[in-house]
Amino acid sequence: MNLSWFISKRVSAEAKGTFSSTIHKMAVGSITIGLAVMIVSFLILIGFQNTVAEKIYSFSSHLRVTKYTLGNSYEESPISISNEAIDSYEELDLIGHIQEYSHKAGLVKTEEEILGIIFKGVSQRFDLEMFRENLIDGRFIEFSDESYAKEVVISQTIADKLKLQRDDEMILHFFMNPPRVRKLRVVGIYETNLADYYDDKFILGDIRLIQRLNNWADTLAGGMEVFVKDINKIDEAESLLDEVLDYDLFVEKVSDAYIQVFDWLFLIDRQVNIFLGIILLVVCVNMISIILILIMERTRMVGLLKALGATNLQIRMIFAYNGMSLILKGLLGGNLLGIGICLLQYYYKIIPLNPGDYYMSYVPIGWNWPVIISLNLLTFIVVSLIIVLPTLVIARITPIKSIRFD
Repeated sequence: MNLSWFISKRVSAEAKGTFSSTIHKMAVGSITIGLAVMIVSFLILIGFQNTVAEKIYSFSSHLRVTKYTLGNSYEESPISISNEAIDSYEELDLIGHIQEYSHKAGLVKTEEEILGIIFKGVSQRFDLEMFRENLIDGRFIEFSDESYAKEVVISQTIADKLKLQRDDEMILHFFMNPPRVRKLRVVGIYETNLADYYDDKFILGDIRLIQRLNNWADTLAGGMEVFVKDINKIDEAESLLDEVLDYDLFVEKVSDAYIQVFDWLFLIDRQVNIFLGIILLVVCVNMISIILILIMERTRMVGLLKALGATNLQIRMIFAYNGMSLILKGLLGGNLLGIGICLLQYYYKIIPLNPGDYYMSYVPIGWNWPVIISLNLLTFIVVSLIIVLPTLVIARITPIKSIRFD
């Protein structure tokens, strides 16, 4: 049997009810709280990133294909959706779905209010499953085979400003020469909480209305929205589309179009990493202090073991094993506490948020077990290596003085 391990277990067993037991509890408590805070912080961060990204992707896809243009207007140069590469996108391993869209600026007028909007036309190929979570009232547009659908889905923000409800009718004026007017019925209301990008501006309708207004053929659209199968391979999908599409088409990542939001998420990521370093530093300092206290309390034992022929390494390993045992107990407690808090928030949404500031109404939790395992391993390895440092003082303890130590 390993002598250091045997003595470490005996020391830990005899410490119950003594000052050492209090020190042990403090050590376990600091690791428990530190790990729990790290788990909660990272799962909230992942939840924020996933929730915001999914809201953007559900409305605008992962990639957009448009015509090269020097303008910055919502009046688009049409592209053909009858394209060999687009029609056979199922053969492209990275591409999951492609759908056409068009934009047109307009003005909504009710009896009491007037509001400028962007009409986004979509077709039957619109990925409703991705968008469904944003639909908070009513239904989506029902497309007709004969003519364009005279139905629209508006945001909750626009509904509040115009005092509209589901099944209400509204008059939409399109900015054209001469101006065109259409009466449309509200059949659904959506909410992304991304007011600056979607909710303040966009209403969804039938793309065939824009095609008719612009005198476009059914094979023309303002652009194509592309969803990838693996979000981690967006760059590869972008390069693939650049190769297979015509030279006059421009492929853009939606994350580049909304760079402010993704930069904000990156900034949060960096802050959480700094926070992780601070917590680990505090835990390590606590463990160094605790191991030093344990060594001082066991000074006589150290001297006696040296007098009996034990080496410095063997004695150091006694306290190292003792410290690792405390770390493992702290990791167990930290996982139970951290994951428990996340479970409560995930299922019961206890902590609310202001949607106007955070783009969501409650603190999100993004489950990622590799991250949780990595945090456990990182904490165990870093703290285990750190607790070796205070054991170096054992080499300076002499048997004669330590046995008489009081």
